[in-house]
This record gives sequence, structure tokens and C-alpha cells, in this order.
Amino acid sequence: MSKMYRYIFIVFAVFGLSSCKIVKNIVNKSEDKQHENAVVADTTKSTAPIEEEELLLDQSLIIDSIDNEFTAVTIVDSLVLEPAEDTLSIVQQILNDTVAFAKVFKNKYHTNEIITEDTRMLKGAALIEQLDKLTQVNFYNKYTFETNPEKLNRYGYFPEEKPVFSDSIYELRIAILNLHTPIDLVYNEHVKGFINVYANKKKKQTARMLGLKEIYFPIFEQVLDKYDMPLELKYLSVVESALNPTAGSRAGAKGLWQFMYNTGKRYGLKSNSLVDDRFDPYKATEAAVRHLRDLYKIYQDWELALAAYNSGPGNVNRAIRRAGGVKNYWAIWPFLPRETRGYVPAFIAVNYIFNYNIEHNIYPVNPGILADGIDSVTVRDVLSFDQISEFMGIDKEDLSFLNPSYKHGIIPATNDNNYILRLPREKVGYYLDHENELYNFKSSKGIEKEKLLVQIKKAKERTIHIVRRGQVLGQIAKMYRTSVRKLKDWNGLRNSRIYPGQKLVVFMGSGGSTAYKREKKSVSLQKGKYHIVQRGEVLGQIAQNYGMTVRALKSINGLHSNRINPGQKLLVQTSRNKHKHEKHKKGPYLFGKYKYHVIHSGDTLWDLSRKYNASVSQIKKWNKITNSYRLKLGEKIIVGEQG
Repeated sequence: MSKMYRYIFIVFAVFGLSSCKIVKNIVNKSEDKQHENAVVADTTKSTAPIEEEELLLDQSLIIDSIDNEFTAVTIVDSLVLEPAEDTLSIVQQILNDTVAFAKVFKNKYHTNEIITEDTRMLKGAALIEQLDKLTQVNFYNKYTFETNPEKLNRYGYFPEEKPVFSDSIYELRIAILNLHTPIDLVYNEHVKGFINVYANKKKKQTARMLGLKEIYFPIFEQVLDKYDMPLELKYLSVVESALNPTAGSRAGAKGLWQFMYNTGKRYGLKSNSLVDDRFDPYKATEAAVRHLRDLYKIYQDWELALAAYNSGPGNVNRAIRRAGGVKNYWAIWPFLPRETRGYVPAFIAVNYIFNYNIEHNIYPVNPGILADGIDSVTVRDVLSFDQISEFMGIDKEDLSFLNPSYKHGIIPATNDNNYILRLPREKVGYYLDHENELYNFKSSKGIEKEKLLVQIKKAKERTIHIVRRGQVLGQIAKMYRTSVRKLKDWNGLRNSRIYPGQKLVVFMGSGGSTAYKREKKSVSLQKGKYHIVQRGEVLGQIAQNYGMTVRALKSINGLHSNRINPGQKLLVQTSRNKHKHEKHKKGPYLFGKYKYHVIHSGDTLWDLSRKYNASVSQIKKWNKITNSYRLKLGEKIIVGEQG
């Protein structure tokens, strides 16, 4: 190959620029952001000042720099071909365009200067944890996981070689990507740290993700296009879950898009003991895109919307206030939670590495099936993966890979409540032809329709348990026949600390229904009677109505303060005090040597002295009352001595 053809090849591979129009777009975009960058510079502190200088190149310098950067390219000089005149003119035009681009491009870094990557946000980062978990994920099992770099390795890299580029090259490539998206992609020390993670430290996981994107990115792009959202948002799932559909976080987030239970429920994702929509790539993607759209409506800024997706709008709003009201991610960066400070840099790094993986000697691992090789069918009756696997000859692991939302391999479908099953496209016809036979098929494990129906009946929708005084997680877990770990996962608990009145989500699985009934029965023996708090009521008034003291009312309800809310249920009569309540509610309480009276609305010491044949001074003496003392509703005071 001649040198002239070599230059054509390299120029196309590195820059991908064939027109001066791109130069004009860069100039316009850089001018629009010049003012905004000035504001960010005032509010953001960097570890080292970065100077800017223009990269002025002539044609010879461009050729030299290309030779230096890509020394691994094999050139065969023995083959000499004379280019035609029209070919020379095309080459000349490409070189002219490249020179123009280089002259306009603002290079923040000196030729021999290397910025230090920021690795502080990598320690304990959730995305590192998700990348590590990716090595344990089973791919679709029909094919091998071998890669064939011979066709992709156009730079002649050695198998284990990890190319390193100058900061100017990184910034140039990200600037090119920035031309094609409304999301602001920049290069700095924070982004560099995450590029190093994906390109070097987690190179094998990156190769697996490059394979998985062939399954999931078409789904993401279709939904993003439906809502007219930037297609680059598809990379967010890589940061969230490393494209692992069954990923879970320590905080309880689940799935490709890492939805917490309540956020998922708000966007229509249902969860029970058998099915969790957060693991469904299609439903979760629809919910995630709608959530991102709502966040963008709040901030009108994609970087802030991404930050809010990670940490919630509350943290972003606080950071904006602390930054003086500036609505810019890099301006509020120092005031964001630690995890969120690395979120947008990781997103930019993923954008970069997924577009320049070949330049970093990273090649996709074949996941065994592509998006267009998967099709869906409707399930109208209960099915298990055991039945489907044996009847249709599909590995159970493959069924789980394609249908991660069915947590226990059971599809609880009925005629009135259909579910979707995803299969390899070549198996769909067989399913449709033998659907009714499949419903009646008994697997070798004996999982029949009746047994499945029993399991489905036990898998109730979630219930809410209200923590009572003295209860601990272990006791509650035992009550519902589940584990402490599951309770913590369901409720996003980081430790076992709970408090009276706290509401816990509980999914009643095997035996849960019986446990709930047993708990409900024991409560009914204790409580006897409830009072529903009405607007304007206070504890003293309620205690008076039921002939109780405020202290007693608080004690049997596990209350630590006098604060109550409308609609709250208060236990006002137990099996222990029922008889006593009926006996004494209209008269004084008798205890020890004294008679007691519970203060009602309108009571005065004069009225009590006449009612119980005691003087006002005696009542004051018994209760150590001063002249300035005011009677309190629900209070129990001594009104006489027992005869």
C-alpha cells in the first residue's frame, strides 16, 4: 500500500471528518458555551490550572503526529501504487479540512503535558461494584464467548497491549462526540479517571458490555426515539448496571436502570414475590426514559437531570443553592454527594470508550444472540421454566437470561392476566403450534399446574407492617417467614435499626399468609378497640373520652411524644383494661389508699372538691399543686382517700 493510501486510511479512521461544515459547527458551539464556561470557572476549583493554546498545524505536522500516535500500524512499502489525479484531489481536500479543524480546535493541554486523573471517586463507587458483578453473569449459552480481533484490530495491537494517548487526543475525540449530542461532553481529570477504569482496569468487563449492547441498545434507542430524547442517554444504563439486567445495589435498586421500589412503582413497575418489572428490560427502559424526561422538565439541563437521576432532585437543588443558584453541573459539582460527583464523568467516559473501543484494543464478546434474534409470545396460563425448558429444548439459564423479571422461574399468567415470554426467534413458531400442550405438560421435577397455582396463591402482593414498640427485624422476619436480609432489601435498609410507627414493605411468600393471620389474631386479643384520630384532636381529649391517662394511652401505642396525625389508629382499649374501663369510666380510679380522677374538659378544683367532698386545699396538698397550676386534660390527680 502506498504512503498516500496509508494517509487516506488513517485520516478517515482517526478524525472521520470529510467536510469543513463540521468546523463551522465547532466554532458555533464553542462560542455559545464561552459565557457559560466563564461562570463555571468562577465557582469550580480545580486541582491544577490548565492553560489553553491553539493547536496550529500544517499538513506536514499532521502527518508526523499521525505517525507518532499510531506506531502499531503495519505499512507495507514494497507495494507501490500510483494514485490517480482525482484521488490526489480528494486527499488534498481531506488534509485541508483536517488542518482547518486543528486550527479552530482549542487545546487546553501542552504537547508534552499530562493531567493527573482523579481517582478519588472510584473508591467504593457503585459502578465498580456492578462491573465486578458482570463477570458472574451468564450470557445466552448457545455460543462461545471467544472474540475474533483479527478483523477489528486495524492498528496491529498485541493481544494484551493497552494503548495510552495524550490528553489532547482524548479531548479531541470527546469534542467530536460532543458535536452530535445536546448533552455537554467535556474532558477533564475526573473523566480521565473513569476512561482509565473502562479502558484498562476493567477491560474484560468493557468487552462483555460491548457485546451486551447489541441486545439492549436497540431497545433503549427505540424508546428514546419514541419520546424524542437524546440517544446518548442509552449509555446511562452502562453506568447504572453495567448492562446486567438482574443487577442490584446495596440500597435496594434493581435492574438495568437501577430503580428503587417506590420510584419504580410511580412509573408503573410492579413487584411481587414472583415477578419484578424492574428486571424487565422493556418495561424498565420505558419507565427510565419517562423519569429522565420529567427530570429534564425540572432543570432544562441534561447534566443536572442525570445528577438528579442518581441522587434525587433534593440533593441537586441543595447543591444549586450552595453554588449561588448557578444551574450548571460543573458549578455545583463540589456540593453534590460523592457518588454523584463521579456520575456524569463516568457517563462521558462510557460515551467515549463505546465509540473508541477499537483504538483501545477492546473488542466485543459475542453474547450469543442479538436483539433481532429475540421475539415475544403471550402466556395465558401458569407456566414454569422447567416446563418450557423440557418441552421446547431450551436451557433454563437461557430462559432466565431472556426473561429476568420472573424471579423464581414461574410465570403466574391467567386468562384475565396475560404475561409476556421472550424466546429465540426460531422457537416462536413451535410455541404457537403447541401452546395448549405446553400448559398441560408435566416436567420431570413434577411441577404441575396445581402446584404452581398453590405457589402463586401464596405469592401475594406486598403488605405493610407497622413497627410496634419493642419489635426488631428478626422478630418481624420470623413473623412473615422471611429473612432479615430480604426485609432490608425490600425496604432499602442499610442496617437493622427500626423505630415504632415505621412502615415496612413485606412480600408474603411461602407461609406468609398464615403468619400474617397469626399476627393479626394476636393483635386483636390485645387491642379490643381502636380510635381513629380526627382533625383537631389531641391526646388529652382522646384519653379523656376513654377514661384513660395520656401516659397510659402513649404507653399502649408505643408513642414517644404527644404528636398524632389525622387518620392515625390509636389503641384505646385492650383485653386487660376493658373491664377496668367499664367499671371506672364514670367515677374515680381507686389505687392504693387514694381515689383518682382523670381531668375532663371544664373541670376545676372547686368542682372536684364538691364532687368528692374534699376541700380545695386538701386536693392541692395531695397533688402538690401551686396557685399558678393549671389542670391538664387527661391528667390523673388524687381527689380523696379511700374510706
